[in-house]
Amino acid sequence: MTQTTRPTIRIHNISTNKIIDREMNDKEFESFELVQIELAQQELQQLAKAEARSAAEAKLLALGLTAEDLKALLG
Repeated sequence: MTQTTRPTIRIHNISTNKIIDREMNDKEFESFELVQIELAQQELQQLAKAEARSAAEAKLLALGLTAEDLKALLG
């Protein structure tokens, strides 16, 4: 069995029931990599937001306030 360096594309011809597995070509792989980068960026943004939210909550707790208290003060 050969080892691949790129993800595999599966093509299934329903009329003949023939299945072809092949490596992504250059254009497909470039598109795949761009999607992977976008997904990683989105994940980093979500992590940054979660960390910021956690830091804000920690500051509120240090002041003896809850998120509801802050909403009441600002609301």
